[in-house]
Amino acid sequence: MRSFSENDALFPPIAPNKTSRIDVGDGHNLYIEDCGNPDGIPVIYLHGGPGAGISPLHRRFFDPDLFRVILFDQRGSGQSRPFAETKANSLWHLIDDMEVIRQHFGIEQWLVFGGSWGSTLGLAYGINHPQRCLGFILRGIFLGTQPEIDWFMHDMGRFYPEAWDRFIHGLPASEQHDPLASYYRRLMDSSPSIYIPAAEQWSAYENSCATLAAEIRGGGGRMALSLARLEAHYFTHQCFMDDGYILDKIDVLQDIPAVIVQGRHDVICPPHSASDLAKAWPSAELKMVDDAGHSALEPGILKELLSALRRMPQLIRK
Repeated sequence: MRSFSENDALFPPIAPNKTSRIDVGDGHNLYIEDCGNPDGIPVIYLHGGPGAGISPLHRRFFDPDLFRVILFDQRGSGQSRPFAETKANSLWHLIDDMEVIRQHFGIEQWLVFGGSWGSTLGLAYGINHPQRCLGFILRGIFLGTQPEIDWFMHDMGRFYPEAWDRFIHGLPASEQHDPLASYYRRLMDSSPSIYIPAAEQWSAYENSCATLAAEIRGGGGRMALSLARLEAHYFTHQCFMDDGYILDKIDVLQDIPAVIVQGRHDVICPPHSASDLAKAWPSAELKMVDDAGHSALEPGILKELLSALRRMPQLIRK
């Protein structure tokens, strides 16, 4: 196993051993990467959003000598097709897709690694398929509840007022009382002249709130559409879960090792959700990072994620 010090950032760039496409039905075709050691500990990487997609940087969290990492673009995201599609796109479809991917690669059990929306999907997958999970490393916990959605849409801008002003003034004054419904209507419009500016405004708002250091960021680029449209779609449908679903069902994961990494100043996914999860899941370790916000690349968050990955083989064997 190659050495890795806490002062280093990420592992060197690697190319996938293999890329695949899987037709999962409903008109959706998923893009998948198989990386690292074919005989290593299997890991499934779950990106955020929903709609954010994977990138080459995500491969670099993992020691390629120790782990076999499966990364995939969820429905409507990244290189999966059709792009930014909301039809047949729900939490339950994504859970079923993970099982299709696991069986396709002949993996019996895997470590679940995900942040933000990836933590939601990872927890819901584990609740429905606990026997397939070796362990969990989760960051920036989002439990998919209505209060968390309301926080994102109405309250997190109190900490980033400049970003909030840009976001809310992307709507006419008559529609600013219900930004989710108003943005969702625009994001689902058939005209690019309507949905592209809405996607850029939504994505810029989220990007500007992602790190401890306040910085007004743009939301342009291809990913803005999938991120904004799919987040609005999932939020409008309450993430396709009954409120409180994850905490109500978490008992089935009690004997599976888990590390929860949470930024103390994460305003996108506030730390009370991570705290509530840890209280309901005594076998999980909660690592609260005092000098960090939401992003996985905040130095303190990254340090704890890499530490959890180094320790997980021992936790799995206990």
